[in-house]
Amino acid sequence: MKAAPSRATAPSKLSGYRTKRGTRWLDKGEQVARERSITSEPIVFEGNAPANVRDNPLLRALLNARTITPTKSPRVYLGAPNSIKGPTEAVFHRQSGNHLLIVGQREEAALAMLVTAQIALAAQYPKDAARIFVLIAARPTPRKPELSRGWRKPFPASKLVSAADAPQVISELTTELDRRNENPSGDAPANFLLIHGLQQNKKLRFDEEASFSLDPATTAGNPGLLFNKLITEGAAQGFHVIATCDTYNNVMRMLSRKALSEFEMRVVFQMSANDSASLIESPAANNLGLHRAILYNGQQGWMETFRPYALPEDAWLEEAGQKPPSCISELRTKQAAV
Repeated sequence: MKAAPSRATAPSKLSGYRTKRGTRWLDKGEQVARERSITSEPIVFEGNAPANVRDNPLLRALLNARTITPTKSPRVYLGAPNSIKGPTEAVFHRQSGNHLLIVGQREEAALAMLVTAQIALAAQYPKDAARIFVLIAARPTPRKPELSRGWRKPFPASKLVSAADAPQVISELTTELDRRNENPSGDAPANFLLIHGLQQNKKLRFDEEASFSLDPATTAGNPGLLFNKLITEGAAQGFHVIATCDTYNNVMRMLSRKALSEFEMRVVFQMSANDSASLIESPAANNLGLHRAILYNGQQGWMETFRPYALPEDAWLEEAGQKPPSCISELRTKQAAV
């Protein structure tokens, strides 16, 4: 008896649609996909593992670009979405409220966001068009050796800052902020301050009693007050802060209420319903799983659940660190030719 053809070998009913008209529409679809840089990679939803930064087509395009296109609204990529859309991202505009706060006891995932943010920001700016300061308040320990990964200097725009040097850097940034407030200019270089483990840098804690002092010397010599000023006045002048903190209680210990309100973009990991409601006006973070986080945008009034990136592997960090310098040098060559 002759066996019936299997599903794999049976002719497809869709083959009849491969007519001249159908082929023409398929070709048009491929052309639109190329023009819009739409990836043809499969979309896989994996809930039991963190996302892989290698799967981010937008960041890969930035790193592989032959030239750098200057932007006024840079973005950082936080993870993979839970829906059919592009990577979850936070966009920074030069206006009040454009800081990013990451809260939760997922230290490695929070660190991965800062490492990826550093790379994405540096890849979007030509040389001398932005400065990135990376403050490592949380120190690696034998139990957490992963904290030492990623904090290298792969881009000319990045500068590592120790906890001891943080007051001096904050003072320099606020001095530059005062200069820009007196002479506003939309073309001034952007400044990004990335802080990992805000709760561990006690010098940056807001001092409410000192804030009522009328003595200018008191404010000038207080890193916490200068940091508060940088947050509350800096975003409109191109100073943006991306900070991680372990709990909501420590957030309230470190920041004034006015400063907290300037963090319109917030990422939260799993936490109590009360803390979640205080940070994102919803108890939704109480129901998050291990590899889940919520991005909340208070200015636009929306939130998005996503899978945070795993800490990038050393091979990818080395590969990413070698690409932007060639892009920068090529861009400078083209500008000189013009």
